[in-house]
Amino acid sequence: MYQIKTYNAIAQEGLDQFTADYQINQTDTPDAYLIRSVNLQKADFPEQLKVIARCGAGFNNIPLTRVTKQGIAAFNTPGSNSNAVKELVISMLIASSRNLFQAAAYSAQNGGADISMRTEKEKTQFNGTELLGKTLAVIGVGHVGSLVANAANALGMRVVGYDPYLSADAAWRISTKIQRANTLEEAIANADYVSLHVPKNEETTGMINATVLAKMKPNAVLLNYARGEIVNLDDTLAALDQHHLGQFMTDFGDDRLLNRDDVVITPHIGGSTGQAEANGAIQGAQTIMEYLETGNITNSVNLPNLQVPFESRYRLTLIHENIPNMVGQIATLLANANINIETMSNAARGDVAYTIIDVDHLQEVQEAQLEADLNKIPAVYRTRLLTK
Repeated sequence: MYQIKTYNAIAQEGLDQFTADYQINQTDTPDAYLIRSVNLQKADFPEQLKVIARCGAGFNNIPLTRVTKQGIAAFNTPGSNSNAVKELVISMLIASSRNLFQAAAYSAQNGGADISMRTEKEKTQFNGTELLGKTLAVIGVGHVGSLVANAANALGMRVVGYDPYLSADAAWRISTKIQRANTLEEAIANADYVSLHVPKNEETTGMINATVLAKMKPNAVLLNYARGEIVNLDDTLAALDQHHLGQFMTDFGDDRLLNRDDVVITPHIGGSTGQAEANGAIQGAQTIMEYLETGNITNSVNLPNLQVPFESRYRLTLIHENIPNMVGQIATLLANANINIETMSNAARGDVAYTIIDVDHLQEVQEAQLEADLNKIPAVYRTRLLTK
């Protein structure tokens, strides 16, 4: 029986994925966490914890280095909320171009018998512009960015995409009408709107700064529905104050942004739809079951992807450091125990590696001792013995 502990409100559609072999929220020492936004950076993890799955694309609430060294696999659910974020970004593009927030605020504060006459006279202050023919720069054309690019193209916008890490799969998702820029500066140079869709990492933190903003078209609109730290807020506010940047729209609040007519803040609602929450929960639950039952890895954020058909009676999985002779040490230990290896697969991701070994026969005493013996090898973080 596997034990699952959930944090935040996990959609019932996801919880319904778990079979009778799983119990939910029956213990504080579970095999798996299924989470959304709970901050685990300072959390203590039980020894039994083997996997954390986050229902959503972001994973900055998980201390990856620490969980890796504890032999815990961490996963996200990429693509589960992509459509929800895309629709919000397109909504904000339209709202910005037509001054919808300002117009709605005006209407809410004005009334009386002469409202129709006054509105006819004063509504020109809300005259906007059409998106047709305008240029949108999409920075990052992964799951969300590719959808935004295609939707904007369908609205008649000229779309320029920039992504130095564009994968073959992502390339297939983008319309051939999307122009690909070779540099960030090339992408934003003539853009009326710039929409950010990159993950937060060392390279992207603060990527939108004074230097980049200065190269944007005057009065352009910047949209950040990716991660707050991607934009240097002090530099952005300076560009707004200098009337170089026209407007900033973001899903990430900060006190420095409050009470400004040229800033629109939404309360981190990019993926907040019923469908997106259900999609993330379903994908997260399925990921947990796949990992616990087979050891196969897809969409891990701290371990390499590795999928091997589970056809033998026994399977060993090892999370370990990516250093020379690790596989040799593992194989030697098994050979000395007179254990025949049917298949062995190994993959690495930076400083960490993952090994799957299938064997057809183990003696009862070996079943009891094997995990402990393998865990004694220096640089092995965790060994698991799975039976089919």
